[in-house]
Amino acid sequence: MRTFRTLLEQKIWERRMTLEEFAEYAEMFARKHGEVGTIGVRHLQRLIAGRKPSGEPLSPVKPVTARLLESIFGIGIEELLAPPVREDAGGEGGAGRPSRNEVDLAVVLDWLDERVGWGAGSSRREVLAKVAEGRTGVALDRRARRSRAGRSALVRRLTDYYGVRDGAYGVYGTRWGSDEVVTSILTRSDWLDLAVPLGGERDRLTLANGRHGVGGVLSEGAATAAVSRLAESVALGVHVTNLPLYRLLRAEVGATVAGEVGLVPFAEYALTVDLLEGELVDAVVSGSAMPLRREFLPDLAAVLDLRGRVCAGGVLALCAIARPHDASRGGPDYALLVQERSGHVLNTAGRLAVIPKGFHQPLTDVRADARVGATLLRELEEELFGRSEVDTAVRKGRAASPMHPGRWSVPMRWLAEEPGRWRMECTGFGFNLVSGNYEFASLVVIEDEEFWPRFGGQVEANWEASGLRLYSSLDDELLTDLVTHESWSNEGLFALLQGLRRLSEIGGARVRLPAFELSGL
Repeated sequence: MRTFRTLLEQKIWERRMTLEEFAEYAEMFARKHGEVGTIGVRHLQRLIAGRKPSGEPLSPVKPVTARLLESIFGIGIEELLAPPVREDAGGEGGAGRPSRNEVDLAVVLDWLDERVGWGAGSSRREVLAKVAEGRTGVALDRRARRSRAGRSALVRRLTDYYGVRDGAYGVYGTRWGSDEVVTSILTRSDWLDLAVPLGGERDRLTLANGRHGVGGVLSEGAATAAVSRLAESVALGVHVTNLPLYRLLRAEVGATVAGEVGLVPFAEYALTVDLLEGELVDAVVSGSAMPLRREFLPDLAAVLDLRGRVCAGGVLALCAIARPHDASRGGPDYALLVQERSGHVLNTAGRLAVIPKGFHQPLTDVRADARVGATLLRELEEELFGRSEVDTAVRKGRAASPMHPGRWSVPMRWLAEEPGRWRMECTGFGFNLVSGNYEFASLVVIEDEEFWPRFGGQVEANWEASGLRLYSSLDDELLTDLVTHESWSNEGLFALLQGLRRLSEIGGARVRLPAFELSGL
């Protein structure tokens, strides 16, 4: 019992469990200890809210359940389901002291007051009022409705809106066998099939001097949407920080990955252009209008006007790990990793994506961290090799150089010991019409077959993924089913397809794919 409890607590803290999985474990424990009834997901959410969806107080059995769970785990239910905050993650959370979550939320609320022109504390009152309405159930229902919107329907709505036609730019798509797959990534032919090595001299994004703010007062509609976004985040336990992101100011992509970036607070992105994804999905599901899109990203000229808008971005990669011959699989292949995004991430929750995937943002050295390879290396350590100390979403960093080679994980140190064991390449670049993000599609290839027998058992996704899937580069049938799945995020599918194109060039007999070519460009 003690060993199982310890392992379970560890899984919850590290976000290895979904809420549904936790509910199953909690129900099992409740039955074992004689609790009456069962504990479902909504039941646990009501425990957090402290009331029924109708607003009535909880019946006596529910506090009993909460106390039972607390006695089993030695920790309160609210703490179990909150993003992980510990004494060793910055010293927050002591008696009478605000938690990291509370501090971060306060900073974001102050930002919203300033951008809307409200008096101090107004945003907090608005958000708390919505939370008090019992927003957990509402937020979950909205998320369930949004999950029914397939990627293809979102792309059609966007291409109709922007009128993407012939010209220098087009939306990225491929003909995969007999299927045509189209994404919302606006790109050009010279931004594709790049094979630019990352982390070296051709990785040249630089930090621009000076401040490059956006400013302006948010409209009433944007302010209302921002308040609803924050209330939903609180209800669902999504941690919102205000750490800096890189903002793209100029891009020169081809033989090198070059250009300039500035810095922008995360709130400036999360509570403005990132609201467009939810609005788009609602428009597809219910046929509603898109006033926020008209405000923030009205046309293709606005999409390409990098200095006139907030253009945050991401770095994501298809990870391919060489494996030796196996009796069940056949010849040598690559293990291809795909994640399902957790419900605790701010965007693309529940969607398929490649892994690693992360925001392009600095850790401690804002100038050196501007290179694309710096973000990709960090995400690889964080999302697959267990380096939680570089996860800025859940802890404050203390190390002056968190990505110093002396702090690398054991798998990363092994990869770096000998040249040729692995490679990182940028395979494509484009702008995601969903929210205007810039996306650097990449490929991580571990070529040394010895890695998988040594470290394959240690490769594990972090809290940002609710599940990890493994595909063989020789299984063309399953890969076809994967590529045509409607639950992909657009940027994830972009990186997957560009990665597979490059892998088919360099992988030799390890790769077996149907013929596929680019379309629409």
